[in-house]
Amino acid sequence: MGGQEQRFIQEAFDTNWVVPLGPNVDGFEKDLESYLGENKHIVALSAGTAAIHLALVQLGVGPGDEVICQSFTFSASANPIKYLGADPVFVDSEPETWNMSPELLRMAIKDRIAKKGKKPKAIIPVHLYGMPAKMDEIMAIANEYEIPVLEDAAEALGAEFKGQKCSTFGDFGVLSFNGNKMITTSGGGALVCRTAEQAAKTKFYATQARDQAPHYQHSQIGYNYRMSNICAGIGRGQMTVLQKHVERRRAIQKIYSRALTGYKGIQLLENPSPDYNSNHWLTCILVDPALAGFSREDLRLKMEAENIETRPLWKPMHLQPVFAGTPFYGNGTSEKLFEQGLCLPSGSSLTDEDVQRVIECVKGM
Repeated sequence: MGGQEQRFIQEAFDTNWVVPLGPNVDGFEKDLESYLGENKHIVALSAGTAAIHLALVQLGVGPGDEVICQSFTFSASANPIKYLGADPVFVDSEPETWNMSPELLRMAIKDRIAKKGKKPKAIIPVHLYGMPAKMDEIMAIANEYEIPVLEDAAEALGAEFKGQKCSTFGDFGVLSFNGNKMITTSGGGALVCRTAEQAAKTKFYATQARDQAPHYQHSQIGYNYRMSNICAGIGRGQMTVLQKHVERRRAIQKIYSRALTGYKGIQLLENPSPDYNSNHWLTCILVDPALAGFSREDLRLKMEAENIETRPLWKPMHLQPVFAGTPFYGNGTSEKLFEQGLCLPSGSSLTDEDVQRVIECVKGM
């Protein structure tokens, strides 16, 4: 917490704005718009998953449609596709950023058109662990085939690609403020819209799609997805320390990088070039057992015995039982990442001594 959160929450109680909507929601949305730039319009919602869902609704996704989604991600990137009766098509990662491979994306689009006789309705790339995807190449392919892009930046608030903030490249962008993200509203998310009309439509769907009438009338299916004024108050306080949190995560990455780069069998997820400026939401490593002499799981269990929490990288969606039989275009990259990858402690409140303790545990294998 940054110290200002309770002031905004108290303001909400003092003015009796404790329900969804209110001054804090408006203020939080304006703060995010100012931070992201690019003339975007923000709608604060109950979760990042809700934001993906409402973006797909506005893109006209429905039964019988297909949506291309990055396989190497958390399930929330893909689940809303199924909410709408559509089918995900999973695309593997490339090894530089660990995000959607442009080459495999093009292959998937061509093959789905050949097989289905129509284009996928949307593309969902993910900026995993705060590392920007290759958005110039992905957007070029999307524009070539005229397929809208829904950019999942749930883990990438503050990250930049070629100087532009993640979440601002696509037709829509998604942010998350879950408890483990760069900033939190205890739970919540936001949809980043290109136009005021998209934002208005998002608010309409997020408040049960109530028609303009003196009585309750509904011509479309709506959802209860708006952020509460209390949660938005936390968000407004968090915005005052967002950049400090980003800078601290980057500093933690540098400590890990100085200590572990070149260490036998250990590879870090690093910015591939100056075009990339990850927020380093999580510092992640790969452990090559053939070189290191120990496996990712050996290291995880040793850390656990030392009361240090780590976590394997995301299990790819095409390997998840719930998505068995789903089309997948890959070359084994995400499977290798899952097998060898580990997320190290990376929270903004970690001290340099905490980070050094993790490093010593790695080196003590």
